[in-house]
Amino acid sequence: MTARTKVKYDSLLEDADVRRWHDNVARGSFVTAGVYLRRLGSFCLQFKTTPASLANMSEGDVYNLMLDYVSFMERREHAGSYIESALKAVKSWLSHNGKEVRRGIKIKGARDTPSLKDERVPTQDELKRIFLSGDKKARVACVIVAHTGCRIETLGNYKGNDGLKIKDLPEIEVNNDNVDFKQKPALLIVRKELSKAGHQYFTFLSEEGCEYVKDYLDERIREGEDLDAESALITPKLKMKPFIRAGNVGDTIREAIRAAGFRWRPYVLRSYFDTQLMLAESKGLVLRDYRQFWMGHKGDIENHYTTNKCKLPQSVIEDMREAYRRSQEYLQTTKAEETKEERLMQAFRKQLLLVAGFKQDEVDGMDLSSISNEEIQEIVRKKLLGTDASDCTKQKVVNVAEVENYLTQGWEYVANLPNEKVIIKLNV
Repeated sequence: MTARTKVKYDSLLEDADVRRWHDNVARGSFVTAGVYLRRLGSFCLQFKTTPASLANMSEGDVYNLMLDYVSFMERREHAGSYIESALKAVKSWLSHNGKEVRRGIKIKGARDTPSLKDERVPTQDELKRIFLSGDKKARVACVIVAHTGCRIETLGNYKGNDGLKIKDLPEIEVNNDNVDFKQKPALLIVRKELSKAGHQYFTFLSEEGCEYVKDYLDERIREGEDLDAESALITPKLKMKPFIRAGNVGDTIREAIRAAGFRWRPYVLRSYFDTQLMLAESKGLVLRDYRQFWMGHKGDIENHYTTNKCKLPQSVIEDMREAYRRSQEYLQTTKAEETKEERLMQAFRKQLLLVAGFKQDEVDGMDLSSISNEEIQEIVRKKLLGTDASDCTKQKVVNVAEVENYLTQGWEYVANLPNEKVIIKLNV
């Protein structure tokens, strides 16, 4: 849509009744109101009429105009979904004037999405290319959509007068010369004003995403900007408005996607979040209810969260964070750093497998991070049960302090394990 087109159809608002209709639709969605105004204007222009004249026509005359419009647009090879959108706008205007077209109108391909026909979700490597193809601002916009599931309009609304603020990432600490995160993955709150469904919810930002946000905000601090809780998370290129507009967010993401060599729409990054978390869900890493809540969909958790005035028990929030942490390997394009506890657990598992009789190269070939504790136990059990029946040996794991007592009873030392544990055996 060009600026000239927008101005041309904005002139329709000089009609007081058209403005009332537009404002009423805008109370539900300002974006829908703008689209409907342009569609109604285009329809009237095609038949050299006005919205007022259209409202005064008989139901039969309007029905015939709609049929003619569909035929005209199909000859020009417009998508069925576009034609249906125009008729919805006309019907909305007629409904505002107390009129209704009851007879059905067939539109070929009304449910088709030609722009999505060849679109697919990017792989993690392709997402990495997209991240690296944009500047720091573009990287933040891309990672928030791809790693939190937020809609583009959450970063900045249609008018550019609201959007994500630094306070919406409550675990950010803004210092004099840099910012940091108290926890990662970081909580990200979507206020009801920025939610399509009109309710507040929260999601999480990955460790990789936190690094991109930190780099971007640190750069703004170095350039002399004073950041506080009310500062926009992403600022517009020209400071005419406090927040970046949704259209400009989409353009920023689209430019990064094009620079990476792809033709996808910006919203494919939100589909990436949904798809990757479905994979994590299939591995038992995250609950479906969590995934739906993080995407702003209504459900049991959303209902409980809203009923309790946007509060959940801290234990539930931390369980969600842990589920996200487990799942972020499917989202991130960089490998998450292992914690001390995770490294200790991997060492324990390796030692346990070696003691059970596996060779070093066999253990090295296993992806222990993707194997559950129950699966490790089953692998060890099968290995031990599969040994020679004549080898009547009992093994057990005991604390270091208990070793001396067991040795006096005939047990033999086998190997050390982490956490001051020791494996001993008894020949029977």
